[in-house]
Amino acid sequence: MKKMAKTILITGSTDGIGLLAAKMLAEDGHRILIHGRSEEKLANARASINGDVEGYLADLSSLEDVAALAETIRTRQEKLDILINNAGIFKTPKPILSNDQDVRFVVNTLAPYHLTKALLPIMPEDGRILNLSSAAQAPVNIDALKGAVKLDDMGAYAQSKLAITIWSEALSKDLPNGPIVIAVNPGSLLASKMVREGFGVAGNDLGIGADILCRLALDDTFADKSGQYWDNDSGRFSKPHQAAQDPAHVSAVMAAIQEMTGL
Repeated sequence: MKKMAKTILITGSTDGIGLLAAKMLAEDGHRILIHGRSEEKLANARASINGDVEGYLADLSSLEDVAALAETIRTRQEKLDILINNAGIFKTPKPILSNDQDVRFVVNTLAPYHLTKALLPIMPEDGRILNLSSAAQAPVNIDALKGAVKLDDMGAYAQSKLAITIWSEALSKDLPNGPIVIAVNPGSLLASKMVREGFGVAGNDLGIGADILCRLALDDTFADKSGQYWDNDSGRFSKPHQAAQDPAHVSAVMAAIQEMTGL
């Protein structure tokens, strides 16, 4: 028997893994909310998806935009079953924003935290939150997270990805009845725009990443895995960077995220 259709929001879904996952989930009969920061790319993505799809425009490097996006979704949707925080940045010509914050920390860590917290009121207990992590993880420099210290591209990216992994587990503990929260490395060096521009390689099949997002979003196998980290390179749940096991580090990261987002 076919399962009931879910309403699923995927950030950063105008290309790459996000768009492919949106297409796969729409083909399966689910209602898809795609997000992008370009009207043109959003329109093109909507046109390429065969199914029930809505588009939402927002610049995730602005937490004001994130708050507005959440408000719009809460106004238009009675319920959000699944949130996939897929949007991410690695290399960019202007990594430092006008407020001195590093765009990698804002888009990869702070924006998804802010969005998730703002959308929790319309998410059911059996809902799911998937946060895109990475095999690239490094201990978080709290001053860099706050914008007081500048990092190179890989440093900022790897630290931002450990930070989202840390807050995924922390949030899961605040939601003992659900929705579940899972951090996921969808696979290293997949054929995304980020990989092409950041590493200069074509990359591996995007389907590797899109498929695991669909499975984690819907498969009953993962219904009791909240707070865990899925490493798709090894095809199993595993431990993230050891800094995520350090209570003092986790506490410092969470305090900084809550301070930066005002939550």
